[in-house]
Amino acid sequence: MSEISDLIIVGGGPAGLTAGLYASRGGLKNVVMFEKSVFGGQITKSSEIENYPGAVEVVTGLELMEKWPEQAARFGVKQEFAGVKRISKAKDNIFDITLEDDTLLRAKSVIVSTGSNPKKSGVEGEDEFYGRGVSFCATCDGFFYRNKEVAVLGGGDAALEEALFLTNICSKVYLVHRRDEFRASPATVARVKKNSKIELVLNSTVKKIYGDASGVNGLIVADKNGNERDLKVPGIFVFVGMKVNNEVLLQEDGKFLCEMSKSGEVVVDLDMKTSVSGLFAAGDIRINAAKQVVCAAGDGATAAINAISYLESLHE
Repeated sequence: MSEISDLIIVGGGPAGLTAGLYASRGGLKNVVMFEKSVFGGQITKSSEIENYPGAVEVVTGLELMEKWPEQAARFGVKQEFAGVKRISKAKDNIFDITLEDDTLLRAKSVIVSTGSNPKKSGVEGEDEFYGRGVSFCATCDGFFYRNKEVAVLGGGDAALEEALFLTNICSKVYLVHRRDEFRASPATVARVKKNSKIELVLNSTVKKIYGDASGVNGLIVADKNGNERDLKVPGIFVFVGMKVNNEVLLQEDGKFLCEMSKSGEVVVDLDMKTSVSGLFAAGDIRINAAKQVVCAAGDGATAAINAISYLESLHE
């Protein structure tokens, strides 16, 4: 059995990296962070970031996050590329962290910052054509559709921002939304409405995505009156919300380790404390998360500061 860590952080996005920075800089000597995908998190797939304090120029998410892992490592955070299967708490008040390869690690405290991933729309053809015309990342796949027409499904900030990004590559972007108003920020909505390359297809839903062996050929949309329209595009980008990555908290008996909301988010207080002593949650996985980089970073700092306080209380 390996030594017991003071703190293990699960998830290497803005919340996790900030937590690691604050925890290690705050005096903890053995802080370990696990990330199975990309350090920097979901934001690394964003094409434009213009509202992070101090970042005067518009940058990509990847550019914004580029130095964060290096900074955390400089203060001693050990960063591991590995997936975590489960977090549980043993009778001796120590947390057991089981990796995907069944390696068992132990820690006195844990910060969960596993974030969220894009939701699927459930539209017919979405799964069939995923990777062959259906995408959840305009930054990743937009270049495949240079000078072609594409569609974007969604009405939030992500959908509108990616639609704007795609206008730099594509000849036209159909923005399909089931309502006549958007959930995005007013500034983003204004930019979309002014962009001549974007056609708004409002009060409409996608009935199905169709194609052949080569990929997507188009999609059928229907308005609120049932009138259908065939948008002949080779690509559709889906941005209809996020799914919370809470699987690491699911126990063998099917219950969650700590209190969760009905939608699967971790219930925390203002200190990022969960219902389980020594367990903290930060970023998009928690209730009422603003889903902004700056807020996730703040969560991480708060969680780390309170994790340090918790560890100090164990010695009192």
